[in-house]
Amino acid sequence: MRSKTLEAYKRGLKLTAEQREVLVGLLLGDGHLETQNGGRTYRLKIEQSEKHKAYVYHLYRLFSEWVRTPPQPKVVRSGGHESTNWWFQTLSHGAFRFYAQQFYKDGQKHVPRLIHRWLSARALAYWFMDDGSIKSRQSRGVIFNTQGFTLPEVERLCRVLESNFGLQASPRKQRSGYQIYISGKSHEAFKAVVEPYLIPEMRYKLP
Repeated sequence: MRSKTLEAYKRGLKLTAEQREVLVGLLLGDGHLETQNGGRTYRLKIEQSEKHKAYVYHLYRLFSEWVRTPPQPKVVRSGGHESTNWWFQTLSHGAFRFYAQQFYKDGQKHVPRLIHRWLSARALAYWFMDDGSIKSRQSRGVIFNTQGFTLPEVERLCRVLESNFGLQASPRKQRSGYQIYISGKSHEAFKAVVEPYLIPEMRYKLP
């Protein structure tokens, strides 16, 4: 697409309500925004393991009008081990700037103070698919990998999970930071909130 045509196309783009909710969940998880022009515009980048290829393609379809190139494989080498990730990125656009301003400070991702307004059931489900897991099938508890956030930010998320959805959530100390643990006592409530939005390939994450 030629530059003038592309710029005209981008001017017609607008995030839908669904895309905004999903974006909040992705930014709490592994999704990230990056800029190449000092913060005037941003693009969303998604990358997941081979195991979650179907999830990456699901997200690609959700944001299809924002993406020019379908998901691509990427070889990752770590500790002598080789694996494949799948990734895609959106066009750079001013529509993502608000979310970058809320979720990033000095290039570091953090939890917005107004997250209680934006963490909907759909956003929670995508956060879970993106970065959640079961603790064990016996406990029926759920873990969110929030080690990249500070303890006060993790505590803020726990309060929002309780106030917005009635879930028993608490920080769980790890060597690399703090996870969020949702008690198995909240299993039925958690399942009722997220299950309508889970894609079939990610249902294995539910206790």
